[in-house]
Amino acid sequence: MTDLADSYRYCGALTAEHGRTYHLATRLLPGPRRTAVHALYAFARTVDDIVDVEMGEERSIQDCAAELDRIEKILRLGFADRTAVDHGAVAEMAPVLPAFLDTVATFRIPSEYFFAFLQSMRMDIPGAQAHRPRYGTMAALREYMYGSAAVIGLQMLPILGTVCPVSEAEPHAAALGEAFQLTNFLRDVGEDLDRGRVYLPADELAAFGVDTDLLVFSRRTGTTDQRIVRALAHLISVTRSVYRDAEPGIGMLDRRVQPGIRTAFILYSRILDEIERSGYAVLHRRATVPRRNRWSTALPQFARLVVPPRGRK
Repeated sequence: MTDLADSYRYCGALTAEHGRTYHLATRLLPGPRRTAVHALYAFARTVDDIVDVEMGEERSIQDCAAELDRIEKILRLGFADRTAVDHGAVAEMAPVLPAFLDTVATFRIPSEYFFAFLQSMRMDIPGAQAHRPRYGTMAALREYMYGSAAVIGLQMLPILGTVCPVSEAEPHAAALGEAFQLTNFLRDVGEDLDRGRVYLPADELAAFGVDTDLLVFSRRTGTTDQRIVRALAHLISVTRSVYRDAEPGIGMLDRRVQPGIRTAFILYSRILDEIERSGYAVLHRRATVPRRNRWSTALPQFARLVVPPRGRK
């Protein structure tokens, strides 16, 4: 069994490796809250990696479904009694579980959020009863995003703390999770196509004359069709409206965590700017915020932590 301190270190390293923008923003959080956020990220990332399997890989699709079932069983046991958990039941989860279960218990995060997350992950597994490789409408996509994104924002609230009743902040936290997820979907269109998935609403693509065949053709040929450009521009506008819904929630958080969350808000939304700057070439390359821009955003937020507002000591 992984030592608790080692588990938190592992989660921090995993966050730094796979979520560079996210990890930079977490550096602005107070220590215990930062490591708790790393634990949640590492849990979600590890489950996502288990699900992101392609045909022909060593782990079969059936194995993925079975591992998700084992993870759910581990969680149900662990939420009831952490000492009853077999950390080796799913090898990839072993180094993450001690920190993850400690975080959930310490901050009293509702367990149903994690079961909703697992259900959305089942929707990514071909052959599973819940599998959905396409989404006809934004409403259908939001059903998926509740478990894959909205609950991530809701999980964060007990860790971050609020200056108002939690119920007032919840809609904004859910919207922020959704905004981040929609940004990922727009950034990763090409990679998702390679896995046989499209996380953009079919009816909104169709309004611009775009379907899956056109996306696949553009991906394969390296061309950028103006119909796709117009569809992506529309969906970026939709995503920015979700960011606007989320933004008031930042001011509802504990003052000490606001700089970190605002940094994540700004940096993630700038991925949309980079997609536009690339000419909407998301089918051919991944849009990222340049390192210099990440730091130019983060540094003023660092300053807010050490320089109190006027009128306060």
